[in-house]
Amino acid sequence: MKRTIFILATLLGIGNMSKAVAQNTENIIPGVSIENFNMNRNGKYLNVEMDVDLTALDVDANRAVLLTPRLVNGADSLDLPSIGIYGRRRYYYYVRNGISTISGESEKSFRVSKKPEQLEYDNLILYEDWMNGATLKVHRSDWGCCQAILAEYEGELGRHHEEFFPELVFVQPQAEVMKSRSLSGSAYIDFPVDQTVIYPDYRRNAVELGKIQATIDSVRNDKDVTITSVWLKGYASPESPYKHNTELAIGRTAALKKHIGQLYNFADNIIQTDYEPEDWAGLRRYVEQSNIDHRAEILALIDSDMEADAKEAKIKRTYPDEYRFMLQNFYPALRHTDYRIDYNIRTFSEVEEIKRIMAERPQKLSLNEFYLVAGKYEPGTDEFTDVFQTAVRMFPNDEVANLNAANAAIRRDDFAIARKYLEKAGSSAEAVYARGALAVREGDYNMARQYLNKAKEMGFEKAGRTLDELDGRLK
Repeated sequence: MKRTIFILATLLGIGNMSKAVAQNTENIIPGVSIENFNMNRNGKYLNVEMDVDLTALDVDANRAVLLTPRLVNGADSLDLPSIGIYGRRRYYYYVRNGISTISGESEKSFRVSKKPEQLEYDNLILYEDWMNGATLKVHRSDWGCCQAILAEYEGELGRHHEEFFPELVFVQPQAEVMKSRSLSGSAYIDFPVDQTVIYPDYRRNAVELGKIQATIDSVRNDKDVTITSVWLKGYASPESPYKHNTELAIGRTAALKKHIGQLYNFADNIIQTDYEPEDWAGLRRYVEQSNIDHRAEILALIDSDMEADAKEAKIKRTYPDEYRFMLQNFYPALRHTDYRIDYNIRTFSEVEEIKRIMAERPQKLSLNEFYLVAGKYEPGTDEFTDVFQTAVRMFPNDEVANLNAANAAIRRDDFAIARKYLEKAGSSAEAVYARGALAVREGDYNMARQYLNKAKEMGFEKAGRTLDELDGRLK
């Protein structure tokens, strides 16, 4: 079987905004049968697709057959691009007279000897309000000499009905006066016993110092970023006297500050330090996550109000085996330095620049900048949705980011994703309204009324209008 794919127009990434009309229709007009017919709303377009079976279509040598899908609603109508099948003599007649097709350039034409048995028809047309309730028909006209129409036939395929799609409300985030961000981590720098001097080549120090340096470099080399502080906090493990550990924590943190100061030409007030003489909180986490004997008793001692030295001595004396295990397996990780790099990012206002930043380093954008670039895309497109999904990845706990991502998902009928985002969208009137809009799209009208009424009571006027429209449609 010869099979031809006929695509008159394509538009990728537009989400459905109406229910598709789908049916299988045979012998809709003489010589032509239609299968897999669908007509549905895709954003600002109406998509018409069908499989046209031309197997039984005979065309005499001096005839031409024109098949035209026609959208009709009362006095309004629109002819979609036609399919023309030309008999041999009729084809050459048109060629000699400089006529390529009967209906114009958009027509897909075939000589009868080259006619496909089955043809995939796929066409997008710009949606207009009158198309709601319109019927799609297939019109056949048989043409003879002198441009005379010898016969006409028409069959009905289906009707397009708009689903109720509540208007979605995307909230513009508040612009940040200053985009302040931070990067943080922990480094495990080894010191010889009782020393506070850093030896970069000692044990794994090159790797651990490199972690801090790489974090600083990741923002320091960015022309859009200004580092405002490098914060260091040193910790010691609790196996020595508390006073001695205090001296070690202070001295080792100071040594790291000096090391970083030698690598970078920071202002004196940029590097800030803090210290924790003994990391009991860290020890508690390790014990709690372990399966050592007497875990509950050791945790109780850690949580007690005893002085640090007395606490450590009692654990060592009462549970010597467990203490040795902790000393070997837990204590080394308690000798660490936490660090945080605080920095400011400049504001971006040009849309094309924001697009580039979003593709390369989206973490540099504010929620408001994401919102600005989203406004340049057609709602429902892949690009539009991607902006809000990227924004919520960068700000996963922000209520506005989750609300806008939920609305983008609702527009694409991705209800499961929308529900996930709405769980973190907060309890604002806009979020309550969005839950009502989702319930409408899912056909849960009782739940939709509850949410819409609540949003209306919260002073959200659009909820009242949507509720009235919903009630009107369900009468």
